[in-house]
Amino acid sequence: MRIKAMVTRIIKQFVHDKRTIALLIVAPILVLTLLSLVFNGKEYTPKLALVDVPTPILTALEESEAEVSNQSLSEAEEMLEEKQLDAYITFENNTPTITLEGSDPTANRATLQVIQNVISKQQQNENLAMEIDYLHGSEDVTSFDNFGPVFIGFFAFFFVFLIAGVSFLRERTTGTLERLLASPIRRWEIVVGYVVGFGFFTALQTIILAWYAIYILDMMMVGNFLYVLLISLMTAFVALTLGTLLSTFANNELQMIQFIPIVIVPQFFFSGVFNLETISDWVSWIGPYTPLYYAADALQDIMIRGYGWQEIAIDFYILLGFSLVFMLLNTLALKKHRRL
Repeated sequence: MRIKAMVTRIIKQFVHDKRTIALLIVAPILVLTLLSLVFNGKEYTPKLALVDVPTPILTALEESEAEVSNQSLSEAEEMLEEKQLDAYITFENNTPTITLEGSDPTANRATLQVIQNVISKQQQNENLAMEIDYLHGSEDVTSFDNFGPVFIGFFAFFFVFLIAGVSFLRERTTGTLERLLASPIRRWEIVVGYVVGFGFFTALQTIILAWYAIYILDMMMVGNFLYVLLISLMTAFVALTLGTLLSTFANNELQMIQFIPIVIVPQFFFSGVFNLETISDWVSWIGPYTPLYYAADALQDIMIRGYGWQEIAIDFYILLGFSLVFMLLNTLALKKHRRL
């Protein structure tokens, strides 16, 4: 009878906790659906520019699976620098030279495969010598080098989000927040105080994470390490402000963790681990609406392409905008605890 009573109590708790039921049923379905749309997406289509390429090869490439355009050398170089191309092809003394953007090993392989298939068939020579140059990186760039910046941003975001949310939740459940709200301190001062306080340890964690990945794990690093820290810190602050915001809608640690499949997992899929061009159009549009999309883009620009402030400024300001919006929403969310 005692076991029956205990089972009945647990079942009633679950029945009345709609959020937990949603986590058990809806969240796995959502994640599996995303995985299906990601892995069953389109094949990657290389984007090529042709510079004074012989007509037979030009025609064959236009009939291939690649997106092909005719450009002058200066136009092709500019488009490659702006990541509008995967490669451009030039010919000198009947020898093709392929210049790859080079930062994405998957795009490199797909591009080289298309070009080699076409040129080999045209030349009737499977061992045709081709010169291959890289704008960024080299043939030694690994998938870890490409995904590494994404993982730095993701782990900084994930752990800060979780720790900040749970910590802020405890401030509420232990009565500390209520006592602060009963004092003359304003809501925005409470939010800023918590962000700065938690931000100290957030910054420490981010610095250690980035330093360890680059200098101990030997992750590819071409740009300025200070820019890596800047973007990583801003990513962590976005996670900090988002975690504290969502914690106001949770009543316990379990409910806080329940936000992870809805908030964190989808961002991982659209942060750069998978090429958005190969993901189903149904969901690929989500990427630009997530903070990790911009964090990963900036970190890859710094670490793989060696870009500086001018190229990452937009990503930085968007991350700053996310953080400020979440801070404002945090301030408004505190109204349900105290009206000024």
